[in-house]
Amino acid sequence: MRIAIVENTRVTHHGQVGVAVHEQAALIDLYKPWSGQALPDAVDADALVVFGGEQAATDDHSHPYLPALARLMAAYTAMDRPVLGICLGAQVLARAFGGENQLGTAPEFGWTTVTLTDAARSDPVLSAVPEAFPIFQWHSDTFTLPQDALRLAGSCGAQNQAFRIGRATYGTQFHFEANRAVVADWTRRFPDATERMASGWVARHPDLAATDGALADAYGLALARAWVALI
Repeated sequence: MRIAIVENTRVTHHGQVGVAVHEQAALIDLYKPWSGQALPDAVDADALVVFGGEQAATDDHSHPYLPALARLMAAYTAMDRPVLGICLGAQVLARAFGGENQLGTAPEFGWTTVTLTDAARSDPVLSAVPEAFPIFQWHSDTFTLPQDALRLAGSCGAQNQAFRIGRATYGTQFHFEANRAVVADWTRRFPDATERMASGWVARHPDLAATDGALADAYGLALARAWVALI
């Protein structure tokens, strides 16, 4: 099993997705286009993962690789090779299939409740978690659902939290890869940014990690394992 992973920012944790990938002894092709590295021209891997970043999905002026990344996600989908887009990755995936990126309209931060749609109950990935579950969020943007997408989950802050296109192309606005260790590192590295998103976060973080964070770790790993099983 070979998986192409695209990182969109300097500090990128693979978290629970990394755990599930390494459980299967997968080979990883890592791409960092934000640093000037080129994306692959060919669809060589068995699956594609696109993680988050601070940029918007439409920031072609500062991140000129974004259109190529959208095309790459569409190409993997067309070949029926599993695709996973998380946060920015989901926003680029929505763009790739005709969704509208809506900037600054849906800020969410911290462990929040996401609720599944009826369609998710029979979905091979989202059915791995309860109908309502806590999971980590850090975003301000959202998107409209592409025409061919099946909506799988939503929240109070963002209607489109998860969707599927075809057999195995998934976008999740929420960071299910972000386990408690990842969130703790983000809190240490970016205290000012986290406080801007949620005043008092640094002080409240330990208690929240012990409750919602512990549940989110289990649900995030269940989702990661279910997606990897599609490869």
